[in-house]
Amino acid sequence: MHRRKFLQLAASAAAAGPLLSACGSSSGSSSGSDGPVTLTVSTWSMSTTPEFKALFDAFQKLYPNITIKPVDILAADYSTKVKVMLSGGDSTDIITMKNTTDYGQFAERGQLRDISSLASSGTAPSLQGLSSFKMNDKYYALPYRQDFWALFYNKKLFDAAGKPYPTNMTWDEYATLAESLTTGSGGSKVYGTYHHTWRSVVQAISAAQTGGDLIGGKYEFFTDQYDIALGIQNAGAALDYGTATTQKTGYQAMIETGKTAMLPMGTWLIGTLWADKKSGTTDIDWSMAPMPQRSGASGVTTFGSPTAFSINKKAKNVDAAEKFIDFATGPQGAAIVAGIGIVPALLNDDTRKVYFGLDGMPTDAGFQTAFKPDKVVLEMPVNDKSSQIDTILTAEHTLVMTKQKSIAAGIAEMDSRVQTEVE
Repeated sequence: MHRRKFLQLAASAAAAGPLLSACGSSSGSSSGSDGPVTLTVSTWSMSTTPEFKALFDAFQKLYPNITIKPVDILAADYSTKVKVMLSGGDSTDIITMKNTTDYGQFAERGQLRDISSLASSGTAPSLQGLSSFKMNDKYYALPYRQDFWALFYNKKLFDAAGKPYPTNMTWDEYATLAESLTTGSGGSKVYGTYHHTWRSVVQAISAAQTGGDLIGGKYEFFTDQYDIALGIQNAGAALDYGTATTQKTGYQAMIETGKTAMLPMGTWLIGTLWADKKSGTTDIDWSMAPMPQRSGASGVTTFGSPTAFSINKKAKNVDAAEKFIDFATGPQGAAIVAGIGIVPALLNDDTRKVYFGLDGMPTDAGFQTAFKPDKVVLEMPVNDKSSQIDTILTAEHTLVMTKQKSIAAGIAEMDSRVQTEVE
């Protein structure tokens, strides 16, 4: 049923091909003929990032004269490699923006092409996260997916512990619940929760829920969240940061193998869990709840980040690149992305119907409630200094979480380094 619906949408996309072609290019640049074109697109870890292949295959069916050649990079190396590529004059046509941290720097340096005309046409103005890419009244990237953070959980582990499934919790309630769900020891230990090693697990949610400024150079607002994270770790209810880093623990493996009952993570995990359960890789019975909130907060506030496509200033195939971005961020691309369990940036009734209608997607009311947070704050503000600040905050986060520095000392160092080294 749902597969059929997806195919219907794909067929609609094919029918819309001539219309898309008629949209044309605002650039009047190269590759506008019907001759064969090889369009290069930077990607990360293609084998575990299914939307790339799905979008590329569908696009090439619409435009048989355009062949997409991925420039695939390991996910962990992506940011560094793309910086080197752009600085060195690489001409890869489309640069995928994995997050907004590097975007401001690339745009400010003139390494991306102005695609404001695409941002104002068709359904683009209604894209979730579009405003994140507005710089000096221009757009240099358009989002095709919009992820935000929620609390994933393993239903079987909750059932075994006789606990009700999580709904709206404060951070204190979350910490208590994590301790109560922790069982076993040694290799058979099951943790109440797992906090991945990224700094955003503590810092971005703290900024989102306190209104703190990640660019401002004053980080006292991190204090409460570090208290929560370290308190859970000290209680043995979460794998300690040092072990997770040393062993390169994967968050996906932690929840899919039943090693943790809860996992705060981005909604990109939905598509992974959905696909892995469908293929038989895991038998986890999972769902999702809203992120825990600060005591006394009203509504649900979380953080998130769009993923976008941009055009390299040195691209050789601008017309083809614009066609691809128009396709990937429009209704056809959104339906394809939703059809593999990924949250599209164009989130409307049609794409929601595809997404929630997927066979195997959780159907409980809690899942759909978690899917509609009241406020999603950008994970990292777009700024030409975001990348430098991210490096500083990441380094100090590691020192705090491994207890090489106290929370106060770590925050003081963040303040000092950001103010003196960046401002």
